[in-house]
Amino acid sequence: MSTTPRAIDSTTQSALAKKFKELHIPGSPIFLTNVWDAPSASLVLRNPKTKAIATASYAIAATNGIADDDLSLEDSVSALFKITQQISRDGKTHEIPLTVDLQSGYGDRLEEAVASVIRLGAVGINLEDSLSFGGNLIEADAHAVRIKKAIEVAEREGVKDFVVNARTDAIVCGKSVEEAIARGKKYLEAGATTVFVWGGPIRPGLRDAEIRQLVEGLGGRINVKLNDGELTVKELAEIGVARISMGPGLWKVAMIETEKKITSLLG
Repeated sequence: MSTTPRAIDSTTQSALAKKFKELHIPGSPIFLTNVWDAPSASLVLRNPKTKAIATASYAIAATNGIADDDLSLEDSVSALFKITQQISRDGKTHEIPLTVDLQSGYGDRLEEAVASVIRLGAVGINLEDSLSFGGNLIEADAHAVRIKKAIEVAEREGVKDFVVNARTDAIVCGKSVEEAIARGKKYLEAGATTVFVWGGPIRPGLRDAEIRQLVEGLGGRINVKLNDGELTVKELAEIGVARISMGPGLWKVAMIETEKKITSLLG
């Protein structure tokens, strides 16, 4: 189990977890502008409409010059520490809930991973059901057990109402929407707050009809990623989702704009 010093007392952390969980409302979703380092976290915190902070593992990995699949638990915790230090400097540790992208949970180090991020102040995690991008799906019942385990670890750490956003890569791996719904139901039964159904980078996100089907099948308790040129936050809210996230979207915008500036300067 983690020996990381505690950043926040468990009573306050439980209150933040409850606050975060209550923001997941079908039809009135929480919108997360994911961060990847201290400066991006500070920018997000400066906006008065920010209700929670979420990390994006892809962006954290890219910032460290590695692929998302190669991001180790140590890399993730190191980046999170810098982010939480910035949250503290901005005076928001006791005000703004923090949720962490834990990828698939780092194999048999799941309990260690969950405890480590909780001790740094997290009140929620993303937990994927595939071992790598486009890789094999974890068996649904096995992933449900991992969701339960994550919540048990949170309870042992004194954090009630811990939020698990259970990501399924069923569609990315060529499965049907029906399979994603079946998996999602098991994950919700295991204690997940929402199910994040990822459409993958190849196609332009989930289609309107697919999102509607998922909302109906999972009672609106879904997270979708906002994609440029696709459905807006308002439209997704009207469909009935409970959570919207940017993933590495802001990091990509930052890189594109930086490249444009470099090109304009150097020709």
